[in-house]
Amino acid sequence: GLVQLTCGKNEMVIGWKEPKFLGGREILGYFLDCHDLEDPDWHEVNINPITTRIYKLQKLTEGHFYEFRAFAMNWAGVGAFSETSDQFKCEEWTMAQPGPPFDVTFTEVRRSSLVVLWQPPLYTGQSPVTGYFVDVCEIGSDEWMTLNEEPTLNTHFKVSDLKGGRSYMFRVFAINSAGAGQPSLPSDPVIAETRRGTTDVEAGVDDEGNIFLAFQCPEFSDGSRFIWSKSYQEITSPERAQMETKGNTSKLIFTDPSEDDLGTYSVEATNTGGASSSYALTQEELQRLKDLSYEIRNPTIALKSDWAVEFLEKGTVRLWLQTQNLSPAAQLRFIFNEKQVSSTPTHKINFDKASGLIEMIIQNFVEEDQGSYTAQLQDGRAKGQFTLVLIDEKFRAILTQCDSQRRDWKRKQGPYFEKLLHWEVTDKCDLLLSCQVTNTKKETILKWYKNGHEITDIIYNPQTGISTLQISQVTKENAGVFKTVVADDRGEDSSVLELLNKAFDDVLNEICRISGVSASELKLQCTVEGIKLYCFMKYQMDYMKKTWYLKEKVLEPGERIKPGDNIDQVWVQILNPIESDRGKYTLEMFDGKQTHKRTLNLSEKAFDDALTECQRLKQAAFADKNKARVVEGLPDVVAIMEDKTLTMTCLISGDPVPEVFWMKNDREIVTGERYQITLQKMTVTLTIQTVTCKDSGRYSLFVRNKHGSDTANVTLSVYKHDEKPKEGIPA
Repeated sequence: GLVQLTCGKNEMVIGWKEPKFLGGREILGYFLDCHDLEDPDWHEVNINPITTRIYKLQKLTEGHFYEFRAFAMNWAGVGAFSETSDQFKCEEWTMAQPGPPFDVTFTEVRRSSLVVLWQPPLYTGQSPVTGYFVDVCEIGSDEWMTLNEEPTLNTHFKVSDLKGGRSYMFRVFAINSAGAGQPSLPSDPVIAETRRGTTDVEAGVDDEGNIFLAFQCPEFSDGSRFIWSKSYQEITSPERAQMETKGNTSKLIFTDPSEDDLGTYSVEATNTGGASSSYALTQEELQRLKDLSYEIRNPTIALKSDWAVEFLEKGTVRLWLQTQNLSPAAQLRFIFNEKQVSSTPTHKINFDKASGLIEMIIQNFVEEDQGSYTAQLQDGRAKGQFTLVLIDEKFRAILTQCDSQRRDWKRKQGPYFEKLLHWEVTDKCDLLLSCQVTNTKKETILKWYKNGHEITDIIYNPQTGISTLQISQVTKENAGVFKTVVADDRGEDSSVLELLNKAFDDVLNEICRISGVSASELKLQCTVEGIKLYCFMKYQMDYMKKTWYLKEKVLEPGERIKPGDNIDQVWVQILNPIESDRGKYTLEMFDGKQTHKRTLNLSEKAFDDALTECQRLKQAAFADKNKARVVEGLPDVVAIMEDKTLTMTCLISGDPVPEVFWMKNDREIVTGERYQITLQKMTVTLTIQTVTCKDSGRYSLFVRNKHGSDTANVTLSVYKHDEKPKEGIPA
């Protein structure tokens, strides 16, 4: 445990470690013995104990080898001597590199970290020391590992990432421009563990406002003492901080804390097995402590609630604040515009010390109340001053509110509006305007106006005071200024609702929103012309922007694309659909704020089925258009006198030209002497010569072609010469 720290021609400096076992007492000093190898005897180096663990020996013989041993002394006496050192030759050191650092110890030992400390080498070499490397060796291994990639300038080093429960040794090299020098003696082994009862340094402020660092050591005993350090250098000067120990707790009390006191502070309790800790005093932490110190030395009365303005009835204003609870001795000075004021009937001041509540109630807030209101408090050493400034816009807002309250109070002496005129849109997309009046009587009259003209189709329930106007199928024509007036012999009140410009746009947006939300899913209808995609909604408005998409591309109107809408439906017709019309269709409806989407996928089989249905409908329409038909010409009943000639003519249609059959009582009539059937283009004629009563009956014209057939019936009534046709039957 002894090391040669430097050497001259006739002198050398020897250093040694502290004993592992201190005997429960503080070391008072050391004795050193020296042995010249050319002399058989050991000699005492010092008669009086040395308080340090280095010693300079002089008057040595150059070239001789020496060995040493040391003794420690405490109040119990002198202990056993140490092991004999290596043999050190007395010759002047001239190497360029530094000598060994010494006194390698450790502090702040925890489970995963510790701080290594050392003393700089006494011999610096041919140039100044520029830094240190720290090596570690785990007990049980012969391998030393360097902990720092770059040399540290300090004589302390924080080691992290240790494995808890394992033992380590440390050594230190000093370097200068010539390189690394000799290593220090290895430190004593240390176990990486956090001892039970380990405490940390705490920062605080005492009752007098003094800033301090405190460390408590449960293992502290009579033979122990606390050593405080800054940047791991023992604090010996009392100018900036005073040390105070009471029991097992030590405090470092700062005299006048400033930026000069920033840094890392450490403390060690001797004879406790290494109880130690450190604390980094930063700029932010020091400022926090100084603020706390100021508060303690200059106590203030704390606020629970800052100044607030509260409106009471009839334009009365309450100004109030609340502090912490105050003692009965607390005093209040109330200042208005730099003059102390007292409580008066119009400006009443209340001060509840127990709750800390201060208030001024101003009966009739007017122009003269503009200014600053200050509550000055003192409760023992604690003081507080709280100011409320009521000027300019802030004062005007309060005064306006008070004036409004006064007018409102006066207004409510007669019938008045409990709920002002307002609007809403119903689920059916109707616009509902409503209001509610109160304090009415039987003689009270309620009237509605739009743009100055009275409206009569309103609903008013005198029992509830609710009056409504419902407008269906709203258009821009419904915009305007609506006003309701309620009056009787006690007074009058009115409410105005302006539905113009943006306000009316808000109404339309809401209608469109409800309509958009209510829109059905897209449906498909096949027609003769093509396909039609459509959806229903509660109320469709042109105000709502509607856009159709196919495959996420806008579907532009054209010869084949025909979008349209009516009051409750939006659609797009696609005439003569083709393959490129296949895909996903989307309808976007924008209500002014939100977009509502409906989609229908016409891909694969769905599109094929639609084309098939369109073709079927086309064919059916073609057949229906060209089927055989009786168009016009035959009445239901015909009356004729016997012996006359009857001619019945009618028009037919069809392509190809239909076959024509006349029947009487469901039997075909064959052209003969009296019956003649002619077909000229599309005109069919049946002529009956010299009719008789036997010709009476039901006649049918039957036409047909490949697309279909049609029948027209007529009833023939033949009467005699001395008879008259029946009433209502054409002759």
